[in-house]
Amino acid sequence: MKPRTAFERATPPQDKLQTAVGFEALYREQQPVLLRLFARCRISQDDARDLTHEAFLKLSMSEALKTGVIAHTEAYLRTIARNLVRNQAKASLRRGDAAAADCAELPASAPCEVSRLEARDSLNRLEAVIRAMKPRTREIFMAHRLDGMSYTEIACATGLSVSGVEKHMIKALSLINRYLDLD
Repeated sequence: MKPRTAFERATPPQDKLQTAVGFEALYREQQPVLLRLFARCRISQDDARDLTHEAFLKLSMSEALKTGVIAHTEAYLRTIARNLVRNQAKASLRRGDAAAADCAELPASAPCEVSRLEARDSLNRLEAVIRAMKPRTREIFMAHRLDGMSYTEIACATGLSVSGVEKHMIKALSLINRYLDLD
């Protein structure tokens, strides 16, 4: 992939969403993708359809779309969808919705104080390691592990090759293993 000049980066891409027909085509193309994403998150079909519509509504109202900042509309749309799933899960937990808590995520018994302290210590060490990473490596690690983006999506978003993303992930994981003694 040829690197873009500063002028090419400054001019907004001729996005297929600039017309209503382009937006409709994107909807037809990406709706099944979003429905599958929501199904993997164990969201009912009705809620999945609602979240799909909400994701496209947020995309259409996005200031980034209007200014032409979005380089990869499909990846941006999936990020919106993932954020909607997170928001829905948080709201369900705040309401005390029992259906929101997956049985696999519930602890078998209450953790003892020592376990809680060890977990807190491990978390503090992990945060320190992540802060010590180079910014690009940290960004790629967080995009993959927290946002759930694939290496291909990260490569598109950052302008790196998939191999470059893999190398950054290897660096991040080796740092974590070294500092947390997970080897």
